[in-house]
Amino acid sequence: MIVGTGNVGASIAFALINQRTSVKELILTDIDTDDAEGEALDLNDALTVAPSWLKIKAGSYDDAEDCDICVITAGANQKPGETRTDLLQKNAIILHEIVDKVMASGFDGIFIVVSNPMDALTYLTWQYSGLPSERVIGTGTILDSARLRFQIAEELCIHPKSVHAYQIGEHGDSEFTLWSSANVGGELLTQILSTDKRQQIEDFAREEAYKIIEKKGATHYGIGACTVRLINCILSDERRVLPVSTLDDCNDVYYGFPAIVGHEGVIRRLELSLTEAEGIQLQKSINTIKNTIKQVKE
Repeated sequence: MIVGTGNVGASIAFALINQRTSVKELILTDIDTDDAEGEALDLNDALTVAPSWLKIKAGSYDDAEDCDICVITAGANQKPGETRTDLLQKNAIILHEIVDKVMASGFDGIFIVVSNPMDALTYLTWQYSGLPSERVIGTGTILDSARLRFQIAEELCIHPKSVHAYQIGEHGDSEFTLWSSANVGGELLTQILSTDKRQQIEDFAREEAYKIIEKKGATHYGIGACTVRLINCILSDERRVLPVSTLDDCNDVYYGFPAIVGHEGVIRRLELSLTEAEGIQLQKSINTIKNTIKQVKE
């Protein structure tokens, strides 16, 4: 089930039918029922020439009972000049209503949270739903890391899939690149790229969303494809390492960090060695998210 059929929800659905997937049925729901029905009809028109075949329909929260995954994209859009944190108050209210209705259906699957501010809303989804933390997952810094890898690959003239590097922390302004372990085929990027070039690439990965929003009003294709990558990872039990937003028990907060993801949800977060500087940056990012969540609690 995808809750919210705006640009992001529709992009996830479109990306889903254009990839090989084990999804057998897709249910779209939105406060605007006509929009959900229209998207379902439009997507069905593409199935004949798509690489995957699945049943697509518009539905209601009651349909969540039989779903393995519920993807939440609903919420107010981020406006030009508006930070993800600015969205919190209005989207927290929307989220609470959605989670209550989904859980009332008897849903016992996995939540994937895409709506922003994503880390805070993922934490709240965990709180509102009462589900185990491993079954409440945020898209984390999957998209940010994809942007990072693309820029590194462009610089080195190689394929992005050969780049092993992560943005971690908040999906937002306090995220940063884990350069100490970033590598290409085992060769550390700190030995290949200059400090200035690394900073330039990191800034791009962090700030590209604002540039896209300024130019076209919203970002949705990238996150659509990244969310499908996460969905397929869960349903196919790929046990792939993805920088999803997961619970840090010690700090009682969700943030993007490499974790093994499979059919049960988050199997475990990796235990990576951070430099002292990276540890300080991560703590600052954690504090940013916790302060954001505190705004809702207050």
